[in-house]
Amino acid sequence: MQKYGDLLRTLLEKRGITDVVQAEIFLNPDYKRDLHDPFLMHDMEKACVRIFEAMEAKEKIVIYADYDCDGIPGAVIMQDLFKEINYKNYEVYIPQRNSEGYGLNMEAIKGFALSNVKLLITIDLGITAVAEVAQASVAGIDVIITDHHLPRQNLSDDEFAFDLPRAYAILNPKVDNYPEKMLCGAGVIFKFAQGFIKKYNEYFKIKDGAEKWMLDMAGLATLSDMVPLTGENRTIAYFGMKVFKRSPRPGLQKLLAKMNIDQKYLSEDDIGFMVTPRLNAASRMDDPMRAFELLSTEDESHAGVLADHLSKINDERKVVVKGIMREVNKKLEKRSHEEMKEVIVIGNPEWRVGILGLVAGKICDEYKKPVFVWGKDENDCIKGSCRSDGSASIVELMTATSESFIDFGGHELAGGFAVHNEKIHFLEEALSATFNKVKRENIKSAVIYDVKSDLSVVSMQNWKEIEKMSPFGLANLKPVFLFEGVKIEKIKKFGKNGSGEHLEIIFSDAQGGKQNKAKAISFFSNHDSFKTSLTEGENVNLLATFDLSRFRGREELRLRIVDII
Repeated sequence: MQKYGDLLRTLLEKRGITDVVQAEIFLNPDYKRDLHDPFLMHDMEKACVRIFEAMEAKEKIVIYADYDCDGIPGAVIMQDLFKEINYKNYEVYIPQRNSEGYGLNMEAIKGFALSNVKLLITIDLGITAVAEVAQASVAGIDVIITDHHLPRQNLSDDEFAFDLPRAYAILNPKVDNYPEKMLCGAGVIFKFAQGFIKKYNEYFKIKDGAEKWMLDMAGLATLSDMVPLTGENRTIAYFGMKVFKRSPRPGLQKLLAKMNIDQKYLSEDDIGFMVTPRLNAASRMDDPMRAFELLSTEDESHAGVLADHLSKINDERKVVVKGIMREVNKKLEKRSHEEMKEVIVIGNPEWRVGILGLVAGKICDEYKKPVFVWGKDENDCIKGSCRSDGSASIVELMTATSESFIDFGGHELAGGFAVHNEKIHFLEEALSATFNKVKRENIKSAVIYDVKSDLSVVSMQNWKEIEKMSPFGLANLKPVFLFEGVKIEKIKKFGKNGSGEHLEIIFSDAQGGKQNKAKAISFFSNHDSFKTSLTEGENVNLLATFDLSRFRGREELRLRIVDII
């Protein structure tokens, strides 16, 4: 490990990387070495052969993808594959978030049967759709499920077993022995594209490795869907970023230009905070097909129109969320301390279901409790989203209160639910009563950081060392630095059109007779956003990450504030 600088060595060791071999694999992903053979997925051969047969027979195929920034890029990968082999008898179907909801639905399947569909390929959904797949089979439609979610679980013969749909083939690393269990949905369909090209490249005269140009979509989804950036996911995200920076897709180019992002310097933060919300705005505020069209169109003028449209509805989404949060805060401020239960349930029939996950996340961050937020969908059903602060698993909480729900699902920290109209007013009480049975004790509240240092560490040389560890995300977070006893020199507000919704703070410290200064920023923050209130001239402890801004073409190294304590 001596070949690396002190800072990089320290950061690698914090991640459990203690020898040169491990470090080289982590720092320098290799496409051939680090991607697993797609045929290690149990049904890969079966899926490839069935799709080949469908193409030979010119059968109608439906690509049925989820409406978020995992399913939609996955659908683009599948369309790219069909374009590569010049197959045209297919359609892309993405359900409406507000009226149809998540997953396969019976009405859509009945429609496919009437239009003589013979093969249905799911992306990022379907592993729990037992009844829907059975309905498709009755209608003469074979279903290939590609998904990464957990299936329903069953107790069978005293052993833990999965209740799987009887699909023609299932590609899901969580139900077979595939080595990388944590692929996202688009990651799974990328593995299918890789497998299909490997098997049939000579037959269809496809260039070997043609799937590499699809890595921009697989990387986008891997970063957007918050899967751990370790193992194969790190490789997909690493090469995905490289392809994204050179991607010829007109829609991506127009969207990045609209946001003043230089494509060749695109970062994970640009994807997470700028690109993904605009793509997700399509299903939250309009039609998810608009996001699919943006990513897949080859028409420059159409791409420009779609980029403008998604930016506009994302701005509308922000306004709607702000309005709901004002209403939420008014309602919660009226509650006395005694009225605040262990779980917050809040809602309004007028609230748009598609944006309630964002609202639940904001309330959860502010009140540090599990939160359930509900509205009514277009079918007059009460549906909502929930988030946990980590004090309890959201799925465990809903499972233990299952009699209150028509339907629910999700994972530890986030989920969705549907409730009977007459039970919604009792939901908070029911969940709060259950909370004590499933709550976790001793939630860690310790300050977590990678390196303790003074402000002299903030240099371009050290940034270049840190950057070698990118892309950053879940399980490979940006390194956090603790700066103790730094002085707040100046506090300034800034924002679009003088809104003042962001903070810029100049910090200083003195080491060995030399004074160091560093600029730090915090978006959507004010003087009261941190554990310590901010006053110029005061000394504080700062937790921050490095942040390289290229705003208006000017490079500036600064800090991004995590917390001030």
